[in-house]
Amino acid sequence: MPALFYHLTRSTLEQTAETILLRALGQGWRVTLRGGDAGVLARLDAALWAGDEAGFLPHGLAGGPYDADQPVLLTTGAGLANDPQALMAVAGAPVSAGEALALQRVWILFDGNDPAALEAARAQWRELAAAGASAQYWSEAGRGWEKKAER
Repeated sequence: MPALFYHLTRSTLEQTAETILLRALGQGWRVTLRGGDAGVLARLDAALWAGDEAGFLPHGLAGGPYDADQPVLLTTGAGLANDPQALMAVAGAPVSAGEALALQRVWILFDGNDPAALEAARAQWRELAAAGASAQYWSEAGRGWEKKAER
């Protein structure tokens, strides 16, 4: 299945992650949200709890006794403890080619205003494409997201 690269230039990580996660849960998927930085995950955790009741997004931070039961599990670890159909990587967290090929969906969200994040996303694109995973590059344009490239 495709790895979708989201180049964030206007929307915040919190907004984009919440939108994608709500859609994924609506499809009945479980998601592991892997972050390369514990501080970013703490910020996401707080933002996801702060949403309105209509858009409640059940989730938890890894390290508790119910990790396997979480519909969305936020982690800095490499595993997939909640047996997800999808993986979201943020803050430079790695995604293996095996994960990209085995899961229903992978999302890689990166800050388009950070040169290091841009280069890390490019390297991830090359790695996944070389392994045979399909990839799509999405960028904010006009009023929404626009697919700019596909491999």
